[in-house]
Parts: sequence; structure tokens; C-alpha cells
Amino acid sequence: MLLQIAIGSGLLVLNVLVMALAALVLEIGFRAAHSWLIRPPQRPKLLLMLVAVGLWVLLTLTVGIWMWAYVLFETGVFKTMEESAYFAIEAFSTLGLGDVIPKQEWRILAAMAAVNGLLSFGLMTALLVEAMRQVRIAQLERRHKS
Repeated sequence: MLLQIAIGSGLLVLNVLVMALAALVLEIGFRAAHSWLIRPPQRPKLLLMLVAVGLWVLLTLTVGIWMWAYVLFETGVFKTMEESAYFAIEAFSTLGLGDVIPKQEWRILAAMAAVNGLLSFGLMTALLVEAMRQVRIAQLERRHKS
């Protein structure tokens, strides 16, 4: 049990660090593109930004899923990488079909993967909304000054 908690806690911390780094990179990108994003035409740029941030969020979540899949495979929870990846996606999304389940001695780690998924989706959704909000506010402020 303690091994599962240690592994799961390490992966949770690692995933939070990956998400923080992803947020930092995104902020740097927005600062660099800020003046371009707020100049007319604004709506197509807002749409482009939504697609770009959405893809960035998807990439960040994918990194987290692959980290879990790798650890699940290397610790012997699943026999194949495909099973490990499938379960990691299922756990992260909290889909929980139950067609692939870990051995009983690894079920705490599986629950921690689901917790990690909830946390990741929540934080990444907040990042997406905040990025959109900041750009849209700046666009509207520019429009009102013109």
C-alpha cells in the first residue's frame, strides 16, 4: 500500500510540475503575441488562439497520461504498454469501463490516476478559460480606446 501511495504521489507531483511548466510556456507565448492578438481583426485571432491553447492543453494532458502509462507498465501492473496506456486514458478521463483493471494489489494506484486526471482536467480547463478571458479583455479594451 505504501509503495502505491509513494508512486502515485510522485506522479501527481510530477504532473503538477508538467502542468505548471506548460502554463508558464503558454504565458510566455501570449506575452510575445499580445500586441498581435489585440490588433484587428480580433475574432479570427481569438479562434486561432482557442485552437492553439486547446492543442497545448491536449498535449499537456497526453504527457501526463503517458507518464502514468509508462509507470503502470514498468511496475508490472499491466503486461503490455497498450494495456497500460488504455488504462491510463480510462483512469484520467474517469471513464472507468472496467474492461481492463489492475491487479487488486495496485488498485490504490489506479484510484490515484483518476484523481490525477480530475486535477489535470480541472487545472487545464482553468488555464484555457483564463487565457481566453485575458486576451478577450485586452481586445475589448483596445476596441474601446480606438
